[in-house]
Amino acid sequence: MYEPIRTKSVHSTMAGTHSDFPHRSREEELDIQLAGHLAALLAVTDELRALEPSADLDSAAERLAGQVARLRGARTPARAVASGGEPKPPALHRRAHTLAGRALVVAASRADTAAAILAAERMDAHSAALAEPQELTGVG
Repeated sequence: MYEPIRTKSVHSTMAGTHSDFPHRSREEELDIQLAGHLAALLAVTDELRALEPSADLDSAAERLAGQVARLRGARTPARAVASGGEPKPPALHRRAHTLAGRALVVAASRADTAAAILAAERMDAHSAALAEPQELTGVG
């Protein structure tokens, strides 16, 4: 009914066999994911700092950079420069809130308390920034 397999499998399913490609542990994969989410949050934070300078954003950026460096083995993360498109701050706050939420999920799954606290604080800060009433300018 079925034709037998004639070639050796490219997937090793036997325990104790050696493969030619490296494997990462679950913890290493989570570290990579968390560092990526925090680095993306740092980039958005840097964009917000360029548009709305504040001590809170400066402090958050430094803390984020420290966490990314810790997760990447002390390699300093790349920092964003202000983009030419001038995105609106509410859009950046929404993006930052989403990224902080993703970082929080990964930090919680790998039991990284420091990163989880930082991500939760950033979520709160960006939620508060979105809740603030926006100034309306009159035309005329």
